[in-house]
Amino acid sequence: MAMQYRTILITGGAGFIGSNLAVSLKERFPKLKVIVLDNLKRRGSQMSIRRLGRYGIVFIHGDVRCPEDLFLDTHIDLLIECSAEPAVLAGYNKNPLYIINTNLTGAINCFELARRHKADIIFLSTSRVYSYENINEIKITEEETRFVWSETKKIKGWSKDGINEDFSIDGPKTLYGATKLAAELVLQEYLKNYGIRGLINRCGVITGPWQFGKLEQGVFSYWMLAHYFKWKLNYIGFRGKGKQVRDLLHINDLFELILLQMRSIHKLSGKIYNVGGGNRCSLSLLEATRLCQEISGNRIEIGRVQQTRPGDVIVYITDNYKVTKELGWQPKFSPEEILLDIYKWIHCNAKQLKYLR
Repeated sequence: MAMQYRTILITGGAGFIGSNLAVSLKERFPKLKVIVLDNLKRRGSQMSIRRLGRYGIVFIHGDVRCPEDLFLDTHIDLLIECSAEPAVLAGYNKNPLYIINTNLTGAINCFELARRHKADIIFLSTSRVYSYENINEIKITEEETRFVWSETKKIKGWSKDGINEDFSIDGPKTLYGATKLAAELVLQEYLKNYGIRGLINRCGVITGPWQFGKLEQGVFSYWMLAHYFKWKLNYIGFRGKGKQVRDLLHINDLFELILLQMRSIHKLSGKIYNVGGGNRCSLSLLEATRLCQEISGNRIEIGRVQQTRPGDVIVYITDNYKVTKELGWQPKFSPEEILLDIYKWIHCNAKQLKYLR
């Protein structure tokens, strides 16, 4: 594939998604200029900065909340907007301004940068734009290792293949989801009114190496970290059984999709895609525990917390039908391959990672 861009900016570029995309771009296109901008708020950022430097990626210490930080000396051709406060529980029972200013105001500042540069935009949004109340109303049955959708009535945007782009965005969706949806709406106005091209990916759980996971964000990498270092875990909510289910997507699968989207952005501008691992690549926490035990060789204590946290979803599976039909993309990594990849990364970086809990 030829590269049509000369300079790409990745905001949130020291985070898990942004840094992996930056490195993959430089590995695939060594002559491409890749710039990352990040405020280094997330834990593990300094490890990511050192890694980015080894690939000759330009780092700017800046904050998307500050418009002045987004006035760059270099012209950019493409903005990949990864900056976000990604924790689902962010803002609950405390000041919500950080998540609002980062995920909404910060995103608008990024769109302004793209407008000034007439740059294309790939905006990474989230499956959390869909209401958790509506998702949790879908009937389920309990199987040995997971909860499974068992709804018989027709629901717009849902089938047993997952949630597609037509599912309702009405109703509460967490502050994280609400701010990302609001940013989507603003971006659509920018694309319509300012002659720039862009698209939106509503991503499910993305995971893989270099994700410094925690319970409220990056749960599968956190699960493997806990097994590797023998930290205590809890199954939280839904009667504490650990049977809630998510699909998971390897960061390399996301990268391959973004390459396809970059190549065809002139035809895809304005599109919204649900992007995730799908039914084939999904796990309950209980199933993740068993895989982590097999891969790490460790068994750890896992407690049970009956109470469900605000905004938690019992089952979420992405329906990739639209993105597969239009771009021919589908995930390649299995859950076992993803967790093994995370384990290998942890093993190679154990001295630094054990202090990041």
